[in-house]
Amino acid sequence: MYTQFYGFTEAPFSITPDPRYMFFSDRHREAFNHLLFGLQHRKGFIQLTGEVGSGKTTLCRALLSQLGEQYQTALILNPMLSDSQLLRALLREFGVEKISRNDHLDNYEALNKFLLEKAHAGKECVLIIDEAQDLPGALLEQIRLLSNLETDNRKLIQIILLGQPELRDKLNDPALRQLRQRITIRYHLGPLAQADVRRYIEHRMTVAGGRGTPFFEDGAIARIYRYSGGVPRMINALADKALLAGFVYRTDRITKRMAEIAEKELEGDIA
Repeated sequence: MYTQFYGFTEAPFSITPDPRYMFFSDRHREAFNHLLFGLQHRKGFIQLTGEVGSGKTTLCRALLSQLGEQYQTALILNPMLSDSQLLRALLREFGVEKISRNDHLDNYEALNKFLLEKAHAGKECVLIIDEAQDLPGALLEQIRLLSNLETDNRKLIQIILLGQPELRDKLNDPALRQLRQRITIRYHLGPLAQADVRRYIEHRMTVAGGRGTPFFEDGAIARIYRYSGGVPRMINALADKALLAGFVYRTDRITKRMAEIAEKELEGDIA
């Protein structure tokens, strides 16, 4: 609605995890480097946690966009699956054509064959599971068993678990101690610092085609940080509403008052 008014080519504060909009704060850069290090050094299991909306999925997609051709990846976004469904989903993601709907063992053997072929071709296979905090303990154990697929000198698949802080609590279950011991790379992604909020907002507007306007005044930035707590998804929601308020007032300066109006609308106070 306001994109043409401000000269954007697209809406800058969409909540979809578009890697083009990835903003590398110090924390996000460190998290990215942890993931990349784990993959490059074949650490097997990698765990990335963070609060809702902290940017885990966007970070993951940015990682995928930068991996070289030697990586074959599978991304599971919905972990609410049975062990057989997860295996079939994994095979589909890897592009395996012959998948049995009923025989779990056949599918397991098909996966092992696929991974061996890729290993012989010099490929690295990576499984990424988003929202991993929703995985039941039994399914997490099945995922651990996937890491048993190996040759004499290397693992055939590397696994990244993305999840909310509850994932850490779940993995502390004594029944999952074997899985927990295999996770050698862990990182918890915190929110943006207040000093990063302006750079984050301006970065997204630039990617969306902005040319230095609109401008968020210091009061608006402070209000956005206080409401969002530095969580990128909440920053997006509030900045989007603030730009809409600026459009209504036909101005390219976003004030503290406009941020307050945006906050009230997000809270359902539209009086």
